[in-house]
Amino acid sequence: MRPRNLDDYVGQEHLVGEGAVLRKMIEGGRISSFILWGPPGTGKTTLAQIVASRLEVPFYTLSAVTSGVKDVRDVIERAKSGRFFNSASPILFIDEIHRFSKSQQDSLLGAVERGVVTLIGATTENPSFEVIRPLLSRCQLYVLKSLERDDLMKLLHRAITDDVELKKRNIELRETGAIMRYSGGDARKLLNILELVVESESGDVIVTDELVESRLQQNPLAYDKDGEMHYDIISAFIKSIRGSDPDAALYWMARMIEGGEDPEFIARRLVISASEDVGLANPNALLIANAAFDAVMKIGWPEGRIPLAEAAVYLATSPKSNSAYMGIANALDTVKETGNLPVPLHLRNAPTSLMKQLGYSDGYKYSHDFPGHFVRQQYLPDDIASHRLWYAQHSPSEEKLYQRMIQCWGERFKDEEE
Repeated sequence: MRPRNLDDYVGQEHLVGEGAVLRKMIEGGRISSFILWGPPGTGKTTLAQIVASRLEVPFYTLSAVTSGVKDVRDVIERAKSGRFFNSASPILFIDEIHRFSKSQQDSLLGAVERGVVTLIGATTENPSFEVIRPLLSRCQLYVLKSLERDDLMKLLHRAITDDVELKKRNIELRETGAIMRYSGGDARKLLNILELVVESESGDVIVTDELVESRLQQNPLAYDKDGEMHYDIISAFIKSIRGSDPDAALYWMARMIEGGEDPEFIARRLVISASEDVGLANPNALLIANAAFDAVMKIGWPEGRIPLAEAAVYLATSPKSNSAYMGIANALDTVKETGNLPVPLHLRNAPTSLMKQLGYSDGYKYSHDFPGHFVRQQYLPDDIASHRLWYAQHSPSEEKLYQRMIQCWGERFKDEEE
């Protein structure tokens, strides 16, 4: 069922549709090195083979799982010797290029730069993390998307009408919800599921959700905890909390739970979000998140989902402030810029008589000796005595803190717009 030309290729219209960038390059007969990044089963290998077929040039394939530096060099030497003057460069297709080590990727650089080969890499992982910068800079990056429902339906109908074996059977697609859900936008998985279901039946085949679910009996939502989807879903979860959307926060948490995510990982992210995103706007958020973390560790799964959900909803519905997060960021930047500034003498510890003679702790005012347990004095180093690092964000809870600072320090803590 693998397409042999762009007209039969399903999906990725933004790359191979009429007037799209890859179609123009392929139809023009000249391509530059590029990397295809996308989820499994979206047509990366197929697209590389269509390119090679259309350009009619030698096509070499390496798998990053089984090939070493020697294999790369052997292919490059064959490409050199087999190339005719002024002909298009042979294509070297490397599947799962993210699995290549740095030395393996380094061995490609010269050949790609000199045009000895045109590199087409395929990866399911973010190339900016997995591909060395010099190689990435010599390649265009094209992002493939998970196939849409319409694309998958087109593949299903093509399979049952065009496949040599399947078209011999009388197959009716009565329900497709389960097969779509289990395939997850992966064309390869979709066709494998169809084949499994058809082979499990004798005679006519009526595809229903119940039939698909009974034949597969697996979790369709499991995901690789080290893969791209893992980071995308946790990112969506945190951003939903930050954006005060409890429905979305619960949805993405459910995706993680159903996918088999470690509950401790979810709990850690809630504690971080409570500090970073809710912060001083509702200090109780950190207490709730910590309590949820503790509860999950005590009671485990599946009941642990309840305190996690409670914390997620509480954080999402809380007012937001990142003033503490921004304050420590400002402080770290200041330390990097100014270095190890000396501690003012009056703030230094003076456990010995010599230190007292040198003025350590001399002039320090003990706050509790003054009305309101406060007295104005300098606490920052001399060179940055007037620096502001923390800026209140005026949520109802934080406004009280801000007003107290105004009462204590006056103009120093007043915002510029005031």
